[in-house]
Amino acid sequence: MKINFIDLQAQYKKYEKEINSEVLEVFASAQFIGGEKLNSLEKNLAVYTGAKHAIGCSSGTDALLLALMALDIGVGDEVITTPFTFIATAEVVALLGAKSVFVDIDEESYNIDPSKIEAAITKKTKAIIPVSLYGQCADMEAINNIAKKYNITVIEDACQSFGATYRGKKSCNLSTISCTSFFPSKPLGAYGDGGAIFTDNDELATKMRMLLNHGQNERYKHKYIGINGRLDAVQAAILNVKLKHFEEEVRLRDEIGSRYSDLLEDADVITPKIAEASTSVYAQYSIRVKDREAMVEKLSKLGVPTAVHYPVPLHMQEAFKDLGYSTGDFPISELVSKEIMSLPMSAYLSEAEQDFVVQAIKG
Repeated sequence: MKINFIDLQAQYKKYEKEINSEVLEVFASAQFIGGEKLNSLEKNLAVYTGAKHAIGCSSGTDALLLALMALDIGVGDEVITTPFTFIATAEVVALLGAKSVFVDIDEESYNIDPSKIEAAITKKTKAIIPVSLYGQCADMEAINNIAKKYNITVIEDACQSFGATYRGKKSCNLSTISCTSFFPSKPLGAYGDGGAIFTDNDELATKMRMLLNHGQNERYKHKYIGINGRLDAVQAAILNVKLKHFEEEVRLRDEIGSRYSDLLEDADVITPKIAEASTSVYAQYSIRVKDREAMVEKLSKLGVPTAVHYPVPLHMQEAFKDLGYSTGDFPISELVSKEIMSLPMSAYLSEAEQDFVVQAIKG
């Protein structure tokens, strides 16, 4: 049996007529940057999340960068985040000349451990970036309470959790600023790079809109040094189609993720733990195994694709050697990075395919 790690082809076939029609409208209009398609997407994203402002941008990475720029974070500032995430979370901090201060993760959720944040706060701390990893939100209430105590801004890195909920609220509407990614493999994915920023703060929203368009407050008048961080109209049109069907895909992803966990309950693996107050959109379905290399090899021989998110924590990456961290500084992140592996996952994974994957693991 041939199994796709993520079945983007099946999704396209389901929405093919709608997507083609919307994209052809963009071509016919020749409005490739901005315009009605982007405006419509931003309104729909705001309604979906409950955030006052949704701002389309060029990628999840740029969303994080723009959030930090809007807060004037730069040289001499510190940003608390997790070492167990994709590099973009801390990369944008470094690009602005600020310093990432890492805090270890909770071993069940794989998200930043709120109980360890306060000890990392200094007078230089300007923001906290909790990552809602694998589709489950971080413990945002605990994190927001700490941030409020010290007058620090929280930026939710929701690049993997768009569609998830936490205490009845949607991810991307849980902190001062939230950022998500529409990379093709994400739960809500474009057909190229894309992202969005969310906030209830009018002033920050206005500033971020300027920053993503070269800092312009009107054409050829630049209030800030900005970037070219625009989301193009073709991607906006595609995302608008997918967003109409997204809740059904979230439901299917939840069913498939829960079914994986039920089927693997008696296997020698650690399955995801979803907090009682949360739902997961299962951006990845990630298990832990003691001998990952052997498991990956076994599954590969049987035609089951896998991936590792993430094999090397950020504090052990050469790019961050100047931060002065050492192996052993974040033991839970290091342990999980050695055992974690992701299985095939999409809203279009059939029960037969899922059964095959599970039997391959148990076999």
